[in-house]
Amino acid sequence: MAHDHSHHHHHHDGTGNIRVAFFLNLGFTILEVFGGLWTNSMAILSDALHDLGDSLSLGVAYYLQKKSRQKANNRYSFGYQRFSLLGALINGVVIISGSVIILVKNIPRIIHPEPTNAKGMLLFAILGILVNGAAVWKLSDGKSLNEKSVRWHLLEDVLGWVAVLIVSVVLLFYDVPILDPLLALIIVAYVLYNVGKNLTATIRIFLQGVPDDVRLEVVEHELRSIPGVEDVHHIHIWSMDGEHHVLSVHLVVSPEVSFTGYASIKNQAKSRIHGHQIHHATIEIEQDGEPCFMRD
Repeated sequence: MAHDHSHHHHHHDGTGNIRVAFFLNLGFTILEVFGGLWTNSMAILSDALHDLGDSLSLGVAYYLQKKSRQKANNRYSFGYQRFSLLGALINGVVIISGSVIILVKNIPRIIHPEPTNAKGMLLFAILGILVNGAAVWKLSDGKSLNEKSVRWHLLEDVLGWVAVLIVSVVLLFYDVPILDPLLALIIVAYVLYNVGKNLTATIRIFLQGVPDDVRLEVVEHELRSIPGVEDVHHIHIWSMDGEHHVLSVHLVVSPEVSFTGYASIKNQAKSRIHGHQIHHATIEIEQDGEPCFMRD
């Protein structure tokens, strides 16, 4: 199995980044609760709740990203790569629940806007942008779905704070308290849209759909064009975690192909699928006319 390890040594370390983001977020969440009570800003309080949700899912993401690096064993023969997907799934659910809570708390504020401490809000907004901006920057090169979903959490928080910043500046000069809950609505809608996309991608991987970056018909065409290959069937491509893909396929070869020809066909097949992020392939070769027990 020596050939397998070449894929792992360049593997980015998502866990350290997520850990830093987790501690930044958790510390800031505690600070926010006090800030929200002090400024009487629903936006800040609901953001605190939101950040608490983020901290929890960052913790889960950190744990599962670490777990996902474990090597295969008798219990999980593919290794633990899919555990990071579980993290992305939990994150998505947490964001959506958090967003629902924000919406519910926001509606009364739209009907009966309350005055807020604009100076305090301004102070907090600047702090919020700095803290969450630092965390997003830390995760900006992450590739795994897990890191992407964590990055959405934090990016959404940065946007939230930009909104709070704008609102607090306006409120310093004009008395329009309804701006605060209105802006929160816009942000939540934007966030839900993006989380929905991420969650859909995660669920597709869980359901073993063909990965987004792979065209099944292209791979099949490449395999069919190998000299000696007459037919291709039972081609399946799915993904472990959105990054590492798996392929299994049956190649039917003409009866003239010798046993040494088999090896060359296999090698050509492997080199052709290599460009498609396929890290694990099972290729079965059959002679034309040989009964295939899986034939439909």
